[in-house]
Amino acid sequence: MTAITKKVEIPSASPLNYYQALSAPGEMPRTVVDGKLFLPPGAARSGGWPLVIVVPGSLGVDASHLGHAEALAGAGLAAFVLDSFGARGITSTVTNQTQYSFAASAWDVLAAWRALSALPEIDAARIGAQGHSRGGSAVLTAATRRFADAALGPGLGLAAVLAAYPWSGHQFLDPAVGATRIRVLMGDRDDWCSVQQVQGHLQAIRLTGGAVSLRLFGGAAHSFDKRSPLVRIDDARVAPGGPTAYLAADGAYVHPLTGRADPKLTDRDVAVYNLKAGYGVRGATLGGTQAEADEFRADMLAFWSAALRA
Repeated sequence: MTAITKKVEIPSASPLNYYQALSAPGEMPRTVVDGKLFLPPGAARSGGWPLVIVVPGSLGVDASHLGHAEALAGAGLAAFVLDSFGARGITSTVTNQTQYSFAASAWDVLAAWRALSALPEIDAARIGAQGHSRGGSAVLTAATRRFADAALGPGLGLAAVLAAYPWSGHQFLDPAVGATRIRVLMGDRDDWCSVQQVQGHLQAIRLTGGAVSLRLFGGAAHSFDKRSPLVRIDDARVAPGGPTAYLAADGAYVHPLTGRADPKLTDRDVAVYNLKAGYGVRGATLGGTQAEADEFRADMLAFWSAALRA
């Protein structure tokens, strides 16, 4: 049986940076994004369905994200594929990640949580988020209590997060995620994002008491779940070797050279620093084998079944 689908609009915002999101939310420009909700076929569930918010990466929504949503619905979980690009007039951030802020990406995730948790078809206590690449960064930030408490209120937010090959270049000095369960799936041949940086991020969360796990796929590249041959994107601009840009409690970036938090710094300032310091790289690869995609799908379904069915 085919999943039941419908479009849902999400009132959100486009913060300039993390500082504006946390410390001056009234100044954020407002926007409305949308996405497609997939409900399991058959009778409605008493108390609502557990839900996974699927958050695409730098190439926007594609067949792989819709396929994951269909698979989740087939396994008895609702899914929502979030489109952060359409309303902002963006088609890709591969060549320029600063077209809108990473803080806005994370804000969209929690805005989706707020809107979807109010639907009668959804169990508000069992909502998780699965992000890919830039979307993986978004869901990790959305799980961070410093960010979630500011966006939603103390203790509210995601029950679990699956981050697929995320970028961990932005991290809060206090990375605590509370009770949110975290899993990361990543290839050890990823040349878009640093495996070592992600490992450090997860260890920092673990030291705050967070429940985290990481599975590295041997020989796998970025976006190895796409069921498409490995290709090189020559115009991609990445900086996997750049230093981590840490965020103070108020959301201000801590500059890597000065060690001082500055509320005026933006994603672009951090990106320009990385380029001038020689960390910028042009070109990266993505895709994978059928076997890698199948392993990803199996791990994904096992994680969400365990995280949201209890």
